[in-house]
Amino acid sequence: MLIIKPHIFSKFPQIIFGFSTKIGAERKAPYYFNLSNSVGDVKEIVNENRRLFFESLNLEPENIALQKQVHGDTITYVSSGGEIGESDAMITDKFNIALGISSADCAAIFILDTKEKVIAAVHSGWRGTEKKILFKTLQRLKVDYNSSPENLIAYIGPSISQKNYEVGKEVVELFDEKYSIALGEKYILNVSQANYDMLLNFGLSKNNIQVSSLCSYELNNVLHSYRRDGLHSGRALGVIAMKNI
Repeated sequence: MLIIKPHIFSKFPQIIFGFSTKIGAERKAPYYFNLSNSVGDVKEIVNENRRLFFESLNLEPENIALQKQVHGDTITYVSSGGEIGESDAMITDKFNIALGISSADCAAIFILDTKEKVIAAVHSGWRGTEKKILFKTLQRLKVDYNSSPENLIAYIGPSISQKNYEVGKEVVELFDEKYSIALGEKYILNVSQANYDMLLNFGLSKNNIQVSSLCSYELNNVLHSYRRDGLHSGRALGVIAMKNI
C-alpha cells in the first residue's frame, strides 16, 4: 500500500496523517484502491480497502468522520466518527477522531492548530474555492477556538495541476485573473494557488504551509482523477487525527 505522508506534519508526533493512492491490496482497474462507496465500486471491497487503510494508520474505522461532499461551504463540528451528512469542511478538538476528505482532483486541505489542539479538514474544488470555504474554516477556528495564524500548520494535498484543469469562461470569471491563463476560448485554472493564497491572507507563514506538487491528473499509476477517468475514477481519502500524548 502506498500512502502519502507530508513532511510538514512529521515533526508533530500528536498528528496521524495519511493520503491514500490507487496502490493497495493489489486492486485492479477500473477503481483500483478506491475508498469511496459512491462511484460504483463493490461496497464490500471498498469497506475492506478502508479497513486496511485505517489499520495502516492505527486508526479505528468507527472513529473516522466522513462527510457527503457537495461542493458547498458548510463547516461541521465533529465530536465522533461516522457519516456526518452534507458538508465540505470539518473541525474537531477531540483526540483519536479522524477527519476524512475524499478526493480525485479537488484540493484537500488539512490544518493543525499546535497551541489550541484543534484540527480541520477541507474539501475545496473550484466551487468551494469560489465560495472561500477554506478561509471561512480558518475564520471559524479563530472565532470558536481562538486560533492564531502563527500557530496553524497547513497541508494542501495532491490535486489537479493548473495546466491540466481546463474550464470555461463562466467559471474563470468567478476568480481573480491571476489564477487563470487563457487558451483560445478556454482557460486553465489554478485552484491550489487560490487556496494557498487564502492561507497566506489569513496570516499563515509560508514556512507553515506545504503544497503537494503531485498532480492527480498526470500521475495515472498513482492517483485517482475524475477529470482523467470520468465515471471509472476511484477516490482517495486523506485523513488527519490527533493523539493525546
